[in-house]
Order: sequence, then structure tokens, then C-alpha cells
Amino acid sequence: MKKILATSSMMLMFAAAGVSAKEGTLEKIAELGEISVGHRDGAVPFSYYDDQQRPIGYAMDLCAKVVDAIKLKLDEPDLKVSYLPVTGATRMPLLANGTIDMECGTTTNNAERQRQVSFSNTYFVAGVRMLSKKSAPIETMADAKGKTVVTLAGTTSVKVISDINAAQNLGLNVLSVKDLAEGMLTLQTERAVALIFDDVSIAGAAATSKTPDDFVMSAEPLSVEPYGIMLRRNDEAFKELVNATLDELYASGEINAIYDKWFVQAIPPRGINMNFPMSSQLKKVIAQPTDDPNPELYR
Repeated sequence: MKKILATSSMMLMFAAAGVSAKEGTLEKIAELGEISVGHRDGAVPFSYYDDQQRPIGYAMDLCAKVVDAIKLKLDEPDLKVSYLPVTGATRMPLLANGTIDMECGTTTNNAERQRQVSFSNTYFVAGVRMLSKKSAPIETMADAKGKTVVTLAGTTSVKVISDINAAQNLGLNVLSVKDLAEGMLTLQTERAVALIFDDVSIAGAAATSKTPDDFVMSAEPLSVEPYGIMLRRNDEAFKELVNATLDELYASGEINAIYDKWFVQAIPPRGINMNFPMSSQLKKVIAQPTDDPNPELYR
């Protein structure tokens, strides 16, 4: 309730001052002495809770660097940082109405979303890939011709599979399940020859299984999705600060240590290793930063 009242008071204050919540993020932060960071609560290893219910992860580390840059820019070393969990449905509305000032998670930058929000330069390139058993590896969709594959219902993977299935006349039997756990069980019990979904998610699912060495992931992505820090539209000053922060991490090479911390080393709270080395697509972005939503640029 306090959060709702605080948000309402903030909106009234900015309305009275003639400042839109859709612009002037740095001015808003300076006025309130606080930045509100939206995050996901279960997007391992990007943004999730540790065993003390603190938001941690790769995206959270990058956003912490942005917060440090804001403190320096505003000369506010004691700037208050508030964290608010968001979902796929709430993240954009909460950003647009000023409840959060940036969102740190696994949000894909695409042309449709850019009509509503803005994005930082890309900090991760996800792809839809195939997880299969090493004893019967599936490297391409053609390898699964006439067989059963499994994916998660209601995700972009469903369309990716459907389009390729039709274009290549593969005759796939496509199972849609409710979550990753059910997808892994379907693969493990050999009711499907491949689990097709977001590569980071299936890497995590394999790593947390009882027999992680039994699985292998396809090398080439079926689709490419760039992730970025989500920002309000038409706020170039704030976007420039965010991008300058990321670009410095890229140029200095510090991004490599941050990446390795979350993707190739044991992570809290259970000490799981994602075993997910940096892709050539992300290396390309680091060498030439961009906020372009065109997936073809990341292949």
C-alpha cells in the first residue's frame, strides 16, 4: 500500500510540475532522490532472487553499473535504490507510468516493442535452440524429420517451429507443454527427440538436471533475440548515460568477467554452473555495440 501511495504522490507531483513520467528520467530521479529498478524474480541467471530474497544476476550487475553512473552524474552517492519485481505483462506499463525507471531482465528488443518503449544497447543475444540427448543428437531441424519435438506453450518458439516445419515439410509432431520442467521430462523419457526453446533456459534446465552430461545443445540458433535494458521512450539523455555505461564495460573488457561470473562459473544459491560460454553473436555486439532490433544483424 505504501508503494502505491508513494507512486501516486510521485505522479501528482510531476503532473503539477509539468513533467511527464515518460521523459526526464534523470530529473525525476534527482527530484525524488531515488531510482526504481524493475527486475524479474526467476530469470536465472539474469535476474532472480538469492537465498536472502535479494535480486541478483547478470542483468542486475549491469544495471548496478548504471546506477553507479547515475549517482556520479547527479552527485548523489547516497541515492536510494528501490527494486520492484515485474512480469512479462506488467513490465512495460510500469515503465511507461513512471513506477520503475528501467527494467533489468530478459526482455527482447524488437520493432514492435520499440513503438512503446526504448532499449539500451544489446547486452545478451538469445536464440531458440534444440536440446537433445548425446546418445541421439539433433543438430538441425531436418534431423528431427517425422519425429516428435517438444516446446513451451504460448512462447515465440511455437511459431519458430511451426514456420520451419511448414517451410521444410518436415512432418514434425510438436508437443506443447506448460513449463520447462515438463519439457525436460518429455525429453528425458524419450517422448520427444528434442526440447526446443530459449537457449539460456534449456542450458539451465540441463545444468540443473540429475544427469547434465547426458544432453547436448545445437550450435546454430533457429531464431535470434537481442536483450536490452528497457527504458522509457523519448528520453535520450537517460538512454545515452545507460549506453555509455555499457559501452565502457564492453571497451574495457570488464563485461567478460561479469559474463563469466554468471554463465561459466557456479552461481548462487545452489552452486549450479550454466556452462554457457559467450556466443559469437554477443562477442560481435561487444565489439560493435548496437540497439538495433533487427535479428538478422545478430546472426
